[in-house]
Amino acid sequence: MRKALVVGQQKAGFAWLLALALLLAPWAALGRGEAPGRGIAKVRLAELPPEARATYALIFAGGPFPYEKDGTVFGNRERLLPLHKRGYYREYTVPTPGSPDRGARRIVCGGKPRVPDVCYYTSDHYTSFRSIVE
Repeated sequence: MRKALVVGQQKAGFAWLLALALLLAPWAALGRGEAPGRGIAKVRLAELPPEARATYALIFAGGPFPYEKDGTVFGNRERLLPLHKRGYYREYTVPTPGSPDRGARRIVCGGKPRVPDVCYYTSDHYTSFRSIVE
């Protein structure tokens, strides 16, 4: 009976350690100089699809945006963009011709609406990002 209790405690302890390691992994990378967001490729605004350029212009104009979710907080759960406090990033839909829904293309901007510090383009629904440069 005592042996079963010890084994159960060891499993519970391991589960807690694993959960803690997964939670802290992005922050641990910071100590090794591998901050999230490092090495993000750049893309010139002129190289983006016309729908992305139109969405980018709407962001700086303050809208109106065609989708209800446009301008909502982007949580950066993927930890691919540089780490900031929640609320720093906002997401905007880039329409995909022929798509029956919002599609996979987005622009994510950090900073203040209408005057963001930086914007990123993703064509694959947050799997990868490229920093938009004019």
